[in-house]
Amino acid sequence: MRISDDRYSRDRARLDIAMHFIHHEARTHTIRQWTGLTDDRIRKLYRSYLQEGGRRVARHRGKSPQQPAFFLRTARVRHEAGALAALCCLVGAVERRIDRPAAAPPAGVARATALCQAYDVYRAIVSAPAIGFEHAVLLVNALARGNELALAECQHCGALVVVDALALRPAGCAVCAGADPRAPQACSTVRRPRENLRR
Repeated sequence: MRISDDRYSRDRARLDIAMHFIHHEARTHTIRQWTGLTDDRIRKLYRSYLQEGGRRVARHRGKSPQQPAFFLRTARVRHEAGALAALCCLVGAVERRIDRPAAAPPAGVARATALCQAYDVYRAIVSAPAIGFEHAVLLVNALARGNELALAECQHCGALVVVDALALRPAGCAVCAGADPRAPQACSTVRRPRENLRR
């Protein structure tokens, strides 16, 4: 009976995460990768989601974003990437330590749950987010691999920032660099979580 209960709980968790991914307009192959559900099951979930309460959700076609350089293009995106990365570290979606290599953790229900939790908070605190959910998936995977993007601390305020993994110059956040006109206290909201990012 316990084995059956455990299997039911795992299946229910996968379905819940799939529905959450659908809500965030994730592509089918992204949902499949993170939940292990078949394409047919995911399509049925889409139909179920759309039928409940007359919801509407975009179904994006083609490949997911694959260019980590997206997070370094503008001061605004760098600022938001640092905030999202900090949230992902706090909930365990990213378990990368600064200046140390780390093996990329596999996609799975537990990590997907943490990613959704971090992204929901990010959406709640950023009024017009520049980072969509598929880019959030790209961010956590790129940070976990560590060959193109890495985590660092702003040399001035200690805020967590996302940087080019091969960059040689000291890291600096958009606020301290004067590139972001928002209030300086924004820096304090993205300081690195000490318990997850020990040197």
